[in-house]
Amino acid sequence: MRAMVIGLMLGSVLFAGPASAYDPYDPNNCNGADYDDKRTVVVSKVIAHPRVNFIKSPYDDDFKATTCPAATEACRRKSFLVTGDLVLTGKTQGAFTCVSYQSPLAKKQIWATGWLPSSALTPVVPMPSPKTSDWIGDWYHPGGSIEIKNGDGGKLHIEGGMTVPTPSGDFQNGGFKAQVTPQNDTIALVDDGTSYGEECHVRMQRIGPWLLVEDNGGCGGSGVTFIGLYRRKK
Repeated sequence: MRAMVIGLMLGSVLFAGPASAYDPYDPNNCNGADYDDKRTVVVSKVIAHPRVNFIKSPYDDDFKATTCPAATEACRRKSFLVTGDLVLTGKTQGAFTCVSYQSPLAKKQIWATGWLPSSALTPVVPMPSPKTSDWIGDWYHPGGSIEIKNGDGGKLHIEGGMTVPTPSGDFQNGGFKAQVTPQNDTIALVDDGTSYGEECHVRMQRIGPWLLVEDNGGCGGSGVTFIGLYRRKK
């Protein structure tokens, strides 16, 4: 499976350290939630009061946090989330869950990834049977937008665009377009991805007032992904 762009961004920082010390497949390393063809990503809500600190991976502290993740002071990061924050959840390791976080109200493409105690999280159930009106709208996320409107033959016409800045100061672009029929609580679409050399797979669900979007990383240039929670323009 292809890791999300937030994992790739994090990796670009990590590789600035000793390359031989970093193993992206080390189960103790958290690089954020990954796309899975067979299941949708799970959104969870922070239930810890009043906040919960992120837990380190072994590559933190210049690759010296070798005993992490663990419920120790040495493994506790200064960064934290507060009660009610929504995260995208990935793999688990012992008592910890690997998460990716970006506020749906954020204006910049800044993600936080790391371990959180699994006991500090509870899954959020998607809207069970969204109506057409629940999908339709102009949805926004830092760097991108998705338009959903009525299409042909009772289908929904969906079109998305994304721009991601690169470390060099340039930009990578992405996009997709399709007409689809929602199935139960999910929209799943495939754009042939001819502009980017591979098929673009996208899934959507309604999570409270938000539109959850995830993709396989094939919908744009290097590092481009539509992953995240989108807010609808009023």
